Amino acid sequence: MRIAVGSDHAGFGLKEFIRDYLKREGYEVEDVGTFSDESVHYPEFAFRVAKLVAEGKVDRGVLICGSGIGMCMAANRVRGVRAVHATEPYGAKMSRRHNDANVLCLGERFIGRDMALEILTVWLSEPFEGGRHELRVRMIDEMGDV
Repeated sequence: MRIAVGSDHAGFGLKEFIRDYLKREGYEVEDVGTFSDESVHYPEFAFRVAKLVAEGKVDRGVLICGSGIGMCMAANRVRGVRAVHATEPYGAKMSRRHNDANVLCLGERFIGRDMALEILTVWLSEPFEGGRHELRVRMIDEMGDV
């Protein structure tokens, strides 16, 4: 699986940690930045990851900022992206099962590294159920510009 990761300055430390973890676990990782803890604007990195996901250049994306909220809002502006702001594993699990979430947004200031890894591993391993959820996901992708 190919995964794009990105963060702003507030999520830089956790992004580095997650990037390294993913590589150790055998994932192919594309790091779009930021590459330091100097202040940057999170939408730039959210759109970089979201576009890679939407264009099919990567399978999934992980975005990290201070809260995870801004990244999620920005990523969801890109057609074909279904970003989730997960703060615990069950939400991550259900975002995959019912919504086929393809971008995970985390908040470094809200969760620790252990919780981030729990959320990430559940989100990466959980399949999309399809079935009755398929039509709803298609509606999100098709009706998103109304």
